[in-house]
Amino acid sequence: MSVSPTRIRAVNAVAASGSFAAAARLLGISQPAVSQHVKGIEEKFGVRLFLRRNGALHPTPLCLELCDVAERLTEAESAATRILTRRNALADGHLSVGLGNSMPGMALIALFNRRHPSVSISVQTGSFEEITTAVITRRVDVGVLPNLPDDGRFRRELLVRQQVVAIVNADSELATEAFLTCEQLIAAPLVFRTRGSSTQRVVDRAFSAAGLNPVPLLTLDTRDGVYEAVANGIGVGFMWREGTGRTDAIRRIPVREMERLYDEVVFSPRDDAGQVTEAFFAAARVFAGAVRAEMAAKGLPEAAAF
Repeated sequence: MSVSPTRIRAVNAVAASGSFAAAARLLGISQPAVSQHVKGIEEKFGVRLFLRRNGALHPTPLCLELCDVAERLTEAESAATRILTRRNALADGHLSVGLGNSMPGMALIALFNRRHPSVSISVQTGSFEEITTAVITRRVDVGVLPNLPDDGRFRRELLVRQQVVAIVNADSELATEAFLTCEQLIAAPLVFRTRGSSTQRVVDRAFSAAGLNPVPLLTLDTRDGVYEAVANGIGVGFMWREGTGRTDAIRRIPVREMERLYDEVVFSPRDDAGQVTEAFFAAARVFAGAVRAEMAAKGLPEAAAF
């Protein structure tokens, strides 16, 4: 047999106030309802919860144990309320972000943190498919990805336009090239991403359009794995030009067949209107404005403005 939280709260209110009438006022329900809750437990379990002395109801030891349960229920309800409301509160709120690339998403997160330092942030990284799925299933509040197809389920905000480039070790023969072609690259040891990567989709289309069928030396499931493979001289990889903030011994070289610019966007479920999410989109608009201003000041193409 079980007893409902409503009845336990009624018992606790009577114990705290000393009467059914006072407990009814505390709970905002009728006195007969409170009396029924208490007597229902007593009759169902064959116990005594209160003793009447000097016109007041005094809890029995068993009743006091139930009151401890009532306090834990109240704490659990408060915790549940905090979880459900924190994503809509800029004071001590929380935001979860899914990133396909560390940049420019991390730069945007840094801007958001400066604007709203009391909001805690958690970050999930992964492939294009992993982050898209995380947003759809609401495991993260917002995602940041390049080349997101039009989808009526999402709202979006443009951050920057960028292209996929080849990344080569500084000691590679290709490191001095201003541009590369797929024909040049197919002769090199290639490091690819696994399926589900937006970068790899662009690379696959470029080689296919050139009539080439490359066989990679190495296939890795993370962007950082590809970067480290190139840094260690294993081969030539590919990444979004602004996919990382690292500036070590890697050269980013445009590829003729991959010159198209793609939008990198912030996106979330269209029906999500939480205050914290709205603030992140507002930060994204500020970020994009700063990118455009920098581009105009330097006279650079947008892909190089970040």
